[in-house]
Amino acid sequence: MSKHDDRPVLVVGAGPVGLTAAAELARRGVPVRLVDKAAGPSPLTKALMVWPRTLEVFRGLGAAAYIDKHGLPVHSFRYNSGTDPICDIVFGDRTRPMVIVQPDVEELLREALERDGGTVEWRTELTRLSQDPDGVLATLRGPDGAETTGEFAYVVGGDGASSTVRKAIGVQFTGATYPNLFILADTALDGDLQRDAVHYYCTENGIMVLVPLHNGRFRVFTAGPPGMKPKDLTPEVLQDFVDKRGPGGLRLYDISWQTTFSIHARHAERFRAGRVFLAGDAAHIHSPAGGQGLNTGVTDAHNLAWKLALVHRGAAAPVLLDSYGSERAAVARAVVKQAEVQTKAWMLDKRWQIMLRDVSARLAERTGLFDRFYSPWLAGLTNHYPAGPAVDDSPGGRPSRFRQRNGHLLADPATRESLPVDRYTLLVTLPASGARPAALAELQSAYGELVRVRTTRGRRFSAVLVRPDHYIAAQDSAPDLGLVHRHLASLAAPAVPARREDLVGEGHSA
Repeated sequence: MSKHDDRPVLVVGAGPVGLTAAAELARRGVPVRLVDKAAGPSPLTKALMVWPRTLEVFRGLGAAAYIDKHGLPVHSFRYNSGTDPICDIVFGDRTRPMVIVQPDVEELLREALERDGGTVEWRTELTRLSQDPDGVLATLRGPDGAETTGEFAYVVGGDGASSTVRKAIGVQFTGATYPNLFILADTALDGDLQRDAVHYYCTENGIMVLVPLHNGRFRVFTAGPPGMKPKDLTPEVLQDFVDKRGPGGLRLYDISWQTTFSIHARHAERFRAGRVFLAGDAAHIHSPAGGQGLNTGVTDAHNLAWKLALVHRGAAAPVLLDSYGSERAAVARAVVKQAEVQTKAWMLDKRWQIMLRDVSARLAERTGLFDRFYSPWLAGLTNHYPAGPAVDDSPGGRPSRFRQRNGHLLADPATRESLPVDRYTLLVTLPASGARPAALAELQSAYGELVRVRTTRGRRFSAVLVRPDHYIAAQDSAPDLGLVHRHLASLAAPAVPARREDLVGEGHSA
């Protein structure tokens, strides 16, 4: 095992992404400082759709009771062309999302962080950043205006689309902005509208999305005219949008929050520069279509935190961190592409395009394509990672030998929940009559700080190496575990040579 690093990790930005990173690091025993230049948590509801994979991350942080109290399960997405139903994407137990508004998400994450001794340093701003191969120097301006400079092991930038961290490391943020302006409003609503579904209305007058909220209200999302100013969005204007684009018969009142905004599709040219990492909106932004934004950012942070923790405590080599950018960039590209396709489908205005869209959606529902592919993808269950430092490039024997491929999420949720979060797990199936291979003891001895072995009995030998985030790293069908040994050897931190005085102190000859 290499030397443990006792310097803290600095996380900038105390929204869902920064809070997830800090909470995941703290639960693994990593010292962390979480700073945000705001005076305190934002009350604005902002993002609200939380998908099953993200819910699993939150439950792992001890938030199950909070989710049950504050979450509103969504039964289906109901799509309409005008007021005519097109399709109904129904979610099962495995794929069902929940509406949890962003202030509640942030509260459950702050509670998780506090349980492990962490806290948010509000009114604390990053002003300067420099690094070398051995560490990062960051200057922070505190609430009193005084600046202090500290040394950190790593820095995580979870500070949004205008990221100070991203600018400090000189990473470009490339992409485009949609010409349309978009409108959000949270409001009470009178009318007959199913409360366990998200309603989409694609009309000749524009798109209208109505999302139920836990407190009995609805989120209204629609497109506004280019150049519209926030002051132009009066209650009368919003009501007119709902009348012309919604199902009819709905009356809005008591609007609690409204805003206008532009939609961007942008991504950082890289997610890492040395010891500094970008996550969430600091690394990628896209249309809210599909409700993936918060989820992608949270799972960015989840992916990064376990890797940082293993390297920080000296159980894994820094090469493991090289996998973060390639893995999460692949996910971000898929999310941006899907959101762009859906946004463009909403905005179609030619009759033949609308007819083709509607026929395609009905066919996808009828043939089960939504159930088999789209819903699991939205749920975050089918994202997978390319071969690299944290995913072995070998099939581990005959491809048919294993039910799942390397880089994919372990399928069984019950097994996922039972695995340790601070190291890899090797799930070994031993033949009922076979002896325990000597390679298992050798592996545990060589990589005990990095992996734990769990055995069961079955028909034939197999070994599945599962990462702390429950993705499959490597698989092996040979009892000598050559492939697994090779993968772990590539990740294990080199041992620190014993100092002469340590050997003498242990009774060795000088």
